[in-house]
Amino acid sequence: MKLQLKLREGWGEPSRPHGGGLTWACALVAAAFAMPVALAQAPDRPPTPKVLQGIGIEQRLNAPIPLNTQFTDESGHQVRLADYFGRRPVVLALVYYRCTMLCSYILSGMVSGLRPLSLRPGRDFDVVAISIDPAENSQLAAAKRASYVHSYSSRAGPEGWHFLTGNEKDIRAVADAVGFHYRYDPKTQLFLHASGIMVLTPDGHVSRYLYGVEFTPKDLKLGLMEASGNRIGSAADQILLLCYHYDPSTGKYGAAVMNLLRAAAALMLGTLIVSLALLFRKDFRPGRSAVREARNL
Repeated sequence: MKLQLKLREGWGEPSRPHGGGLTWACALVAAAFAMPVALAQAPDRPPTPKVLQGIGIEQRLNAPIPLNTQFTDESGHQVRLADYFGRRPVVLALVYYRCTMLCSYILSGMVSGLRPLSLRPGRDFDVVAISIDPAENSQLAAAKRASYVHSYSSRAGPEGWHFLTGNEKDIRAVADAVGFHYRYDPKTQLFLHASGIMVLTPDGHVSRYLYGVEFTPKDLKLGLMEASGNRIGSAADQILLLCYHYDPSTGKYGAAVMNLLRAAAALMLGTLIVSLALLFRKDFRPGRSAVREARNL
């Protein structure tokens, strides 16, 4: 299923002033933020601005990502993407670190959604951010990592948070694998891209897409639990997962009405059985039996 969802423009720090281009970019960002979620090529969808054509997120659920791609981590060490897989699910964010508008909103929204969870980075899942700008370096990555780790918790350590940079070939390989279509616009010196993050399985397959710049704790928790094969989360969380289903058209979890009705019916039946058992137990206590026999005499 191909979906073009909330096409938006990244806002970067240009290397030199570009006058009217900045005003034009502001207008483009405003228009992109107002664009609703819609199916690609829907007949009732308004025409996509030419500059945004080909920009978006194409769902490729269960697609494998190229784990052999090479990147540089925030410490300047060469790593393989496979180094972050094999143990836990991964939240993947494709952004760029000089971006001060959309990318910052995406990362901040991700952190805000993860903060209330009982699940923890480095223990239950990992966060991997990859810069789509091949000109960025590990110093920028380290600064971003420190900022968002502190925003997540001033007491938590950096375990589980990974901010990577790389070359154009490897960045494109990952972006294409997850259906993340972006483009650099030389007129504004900005990267045009959609807003969203992906949840990946421990073996490196796309499990869920979450769209926008705000990600609810419920969506993140359920997405991580499903990606882990239900190996993380409490027993109560597993029951909660039965009551919600993932809607790929919105990238969110909604109440599964039939499951909710079944759960409610099961709860009522269980309550009724327990109540009847207590009543019968009370009714057949030895003392009550003796009283009934005396009355019969």
